[in-house]
Amino acid sequence: QVQLVESGGGLVQAGGSLRLSCAASGRTFSSYTMGWFRQAPGKEREFVGAIDPTGAIRLYTDSVKGRFTLSRVNAEKTVYLQMNSLKPEDTAAYYCALAATPALTRRTADFTSWGQGTQVTVSS
Repeated sequence: QVQLVESGGGLVQAGGSLRLSCAASGRTFSSYTMGWFRQAPGKEREFVGAIDPTGAIRLYTDSVKGRFTLSRVNAEKTVYLQMNSLKPEDTAAYYCALAATPALTRRTADFTSWGQGTQVTVSS
């Protein structure tokens, strides 16, 4: 069983930056793809990005490409989401997730462990 705890959310003005962290415990972290998803009020949860076990390969949804960057430190069992040039439409609860596969994926069904979420609010 793995536990995931997100932190780093908050309120920021448009154009600002935040860095989200996700700390994992209880399972071999370095063998699995990690992902971030977000869910805005009244909307379905959507994929933001994923990073493979080595940290060398990343996948992003089109709306965040060039603004968000994923990284991971396996020795610390932590994955990061650096968010720059934030827009009001980035406002959502952000969730960290661990996939039950080393393969890079964006499919929600492939992610079997989820954090509790951290709120990001971007004001205009």
